[in-house]
This record gives sequence, C-alpha cells and structure tokens, in this order.
Amino acid sequence: MKLAVVILAAGLGTRMKSALPKVLHPLLGKPIISHVLDAVTPLRPEKTVVVVNPHGAPVRDALSGRENIVFAVQKEMKGTGDAVKAAVRSLAGFQGTLLIVNGDTPLLNADALKRFVRLHAARKEAISLISFLVDPPHEYGRILREHGKMVGIIEHRNATDEQKEIREVNSGVYAMQSSMLGMLKNIKINPEKGEYYLTDIIGIAVRKGLRVGGHILGGPDEYSGINSREDLHEAGLILRRAIAHRWMHNGITILDCDSAFIDPAASLKADTVLYPNVHIEGTTSIGAHCTIYPNSRIINCTIGDNVTIKDSSVLEDSVVREHASVGPFAHIRPGSTIGPNAKIGNFVEIKKSSIGSGTKASHLSYIGDAEVGAGVNIGAGTITCNYDGVSKFKTTIEDGVFIGSDSQLVAPVTVGKDAYVGAGSTITKNVPPHALGLSRARQVNLEGWVERKKRRPAKETTPKGDSHGR
Repeated sequence: MKLAVVILAAGLGTRMKSALPKVLHPLLGKPIISHVLDAVTPLRPEKTVVVVNPHGAPVRDALSGRENIVFAVQKEMKGTGDAVKAAVRSLAGFQGTLLIVNGDTPLLNADALKRFVRLHAARKEAISLISFLVDPPHEYGRILREHGKMVGIIEHRNATDEQKEIREVNSGVYAMQSSMLGMLKNIKINPEKGEYYLTDIIGIAVRKGLRVGGHILGGPDEYSGINSREDLHEAGLILRRAIAHRWMHNGITILDCDSAFIDPAASLKADTVLYPNVHIEGTTSIGAHCTIYPNSRIINCTIGDNVTIKDSSVLEDSVVREHASVGPFAHIRPGSTIGPNAKIGNFVEIKKSSIGSGTKASHLSYIGDAEVGAGVNIGAGTITCNYDGVSKFKTTIEDGVFIGSDSQLVAPVTVGKDAYVGAGSTITKNVPPHALGLSRARQVNLEGWVERKKRRPAKETTPKGDSHGR
C-alpha cells in the first residue's frame, strides 16, 4: 500500500504568546513537530508534506535534517480544508492513501496510526478518521451516526444540546484515498469563521455515496493539540509519566515520576535508582545498579554499572566507568572520561580530560585538558592552568602521583609516575618520576610579633576635608 503523509503545521499559535512557531516549542528535548514526525515515520510514507505558513522558514530549518520531507505553503490562514488544498501540488502524481495529521499533536501513537491505516485499507474506505470517546463537557467535534454508520461531524459551536451529549468525537486524524483530493473544492467556506473546515468533507463523501469510516482508537491524551503553555505542560507530564512507567516496568526505581525527565532516546539498565528531579537527556545510557541523586542533569553520556551520581551534578557528553562516583555539585564537561572506581567530589570541574582508575579529586579542583593516570590523589584547590589566553595546553599526571592542596600545574607540564607535588606549589616544569616538586617561599616565623603589635601606638591621621583646605 502506497502512503503519503500531510502534517498541518501552518497555525500561528497566538495563544502561546511567543515569537517561536508553535510547533517548534520544545517538549522533552525536541520540537513538538518532531514528536509528530516520529509517530508517522514508522509507517514508511513515500512522501511527507509539511504545510507551513508564509513565515515558516524556522520550521523548514528545524526539519532540514529529515529525509523525504517537502514543504507546502498555506498563503492565508483559512482553515484545515484550505491547508490540505495547499498540499495538493506537492502530491501531484501520487496515488494511494493519504494520512493527514496535525503538527501540534505530539502524543500521537505510531502503533495506533498503523492500525488505523490498515483498517482504512481493509474496509476499502474512501475517507475515514480516528475517533475516541470522551465525557462531556468538551469542545471536540461530535461524530454523527445513523444506524451505526458515520454520516458527518458537527462542530461544538454548532451542536444542539442533544448533540453535545455525544461521547464519540473527532481526533483530527484522517485517511483518504488520493482520488478524494478533488473533492476539497466542494468544501464551502464557513460564514462565521471565514474558514474551510476539513471536517465538511465527511458529509460531502456521504452524500456522494462513498464509503466513510470512523474508527475508535485510543483516548483523548493521544490526540490532544498544543494551543497554550498549559497544554504544553500537560503534554510533558503525560510523556514523562509514560516513559517513567515503561522504565519502572523494566526494573528501574523512580522515586517521583512527575519530576523525572528521561529523554525518549535514553536507555537504562535494571536496578538503577533515580531520585526526584533527575534530568537524563539526549542519548544518555545508564548502566545497572546506578544511583542518581536529586537535581542532577546528565546529557549524552555513557554511565557504567554501579556508578553513583551525587546531588546537583551536571555531566555532558562524557563517559563514566563502572563503580565511579561523581559529585555532589560536580561538573563533568564534554569530552571527559572518568575511570573505574574514580572519585570526583564536591565542586570539582573536569573538562576534556581522562581520569584514571581509582583516582580521587575530592573537592574544589579544576582539571582541564589533562590526562590523569591511575591511583592519583588530587588535593583540594588544585588547578590545571591549561589556557594562556590564546591556546590550550595539556597536563599529564602519571600513575600514583600525589598532588598537594592549592597547587597550580601550568601546562604544558608532566608530573611523572609516583611523584609528589607539595601543597601550595606552582609547577611550571616537568616533575620527574618519584621526585618531589616544590615551588613556594620559605616560611618565616617572627617570634613575639603579636605582642609588639599590641604595644605599638596608633598612628594619627588627618581626616579628609580637614581645616587645612587641601
């Protein structure tokens, strides 16, 4: 069966009160319309037509990496019927089934869409739609049936009191044969709204004796459109809960589903525990038996088994090996690798560096553009001075090194195996293996200095603006 998809994405989204097009507002790390495309792509359409308004360049740019997408422009905002008309030229020569969805419905389910298209084809329907059941009051268009057969759709504003009690409503998802496109010209403009409603094509098809279908699939959450920031928030909650429940079913402990942000592209292994307000973004992979404590954010990282990420830590585009510990309040910047059993502690920042097995940087240090070996101890306040204002340079710390607190390693520099660096040193030259590197002034103790200071008379000073007129 040949299939093409039309995504209606020309709406201005005025209720969002934003300069950003409605369909580009982010939801779980990607634009609303990307969620829609993710739902229709598994159907393998030959072509996907995205209908945008004349100012749709940002939408084009956001989808530039997607394959088999063409864009059509709806020149004036004259309703859904007019939007589908705008796509007709892009569908020239196509013969098959056309699936029409809205670009602001990010909760669409790919499996439900597949089932719908199969039902449409199996029953040889000229046009069909997905419907669902909802209890009034609501503002969805009601499905009108006679003797069980769908004969039309009545919009909420035009419905009688009796019709408003109808529970079956329109989802806005349609399937039609390409031969039906010619009937779009029969849709009359709605005098109240000045728009062409795609819903009217159902009645037109019925009057022409064509086979029309309405298939109840799913519920209101799947077909909810985003029209406001409140809608966006609710959609986020629904998606996050669904993702969280799926991972809990697969052996993950999540202490608060509503505050867990898990990207759809992320993966986790069994017996990992997520505390409240954890953000797992992008293609992050988290191993088994890990514990992620509150307020941590992990972006595009690979986390090994039995890793502990303590409170309020940020990790970006990095690798953390098994049994390592990071945080609290640590920042692992892109391009870093934290080795097995390593400890990166309080207020430690790692940037584009490799940290060896069992190495410890327990607090208040910056390690940038460095290669740190195994079994190294990095004292509090240590800094690798990797930038001279123009270029970046590398620091190498070999296995077994002890770096005393408050040391500065001015790159490029190497500290050899099993060497020591004395606390408070500024190291500008290589330290050989097994040596002690030391760079600080000799301590001088002035005996009795405090008592002499107390006996010293206070100096007389002339206040500013005195009578001398200076």
